[in-house]
Amino acid sequence: MFRALTKLTGTLLFALTVTGIVFVVGMRAKSPPVLNTVRRISRATKPLVLKNAGHEGNPTSVVRHVGRSSGREYETPVSALATDDGFVIALPYGQNTDWLKNILARGSGAIVDQGTTYTVDAPEVVPTSEAEPHLPADTLRALHLFRVEECLRVRRAPEGAA
Repeated sequence: MFRALTKLTGTLLFALTVTGIVFVVGMRAKSPPVLNTVRRISRATKPLVLKNAGHEGNPTSVVRHVGRSSGREYETPVSALATDDGFVIALPYGQNTDWLKNILARGSGAIVDQGTTYTVDAPEVVPTSEAEPHLPADTLRALHLFRVEECLRVRRAPEGAA
């Protein structure tokens, strides 16, 4: 019995290690199958994440954006880091995400962060190196590990702007 349990534990650890390696290598190489798998998992867990995203004490923020074609309002959980005049959001999938395309096309949106909703404008995709001064060390390490080369920078719009 103990031998079977040890073998099962070893097999599970091996499988998890291989999965982790494939994930890291795939994300670094921007492998379409890996990126698409991560996107599918993100979409599946999105309703759960959105329940608490943007609330005070939660590190996950919410981007509110309007569809380019549909005109429909959407919410997407992101990791938005506050700067002096706005926010920086890492783009681990690059520029090929609908929420980013929507924000860039409209030129504005909203970010819900720590219980407060901010109207944002002047979206600009910038190299991660340009956003580095606004990023904490642990975030920078993760971005470098996964070779995230771009970030979205937005500024808080003046009050009354929409």
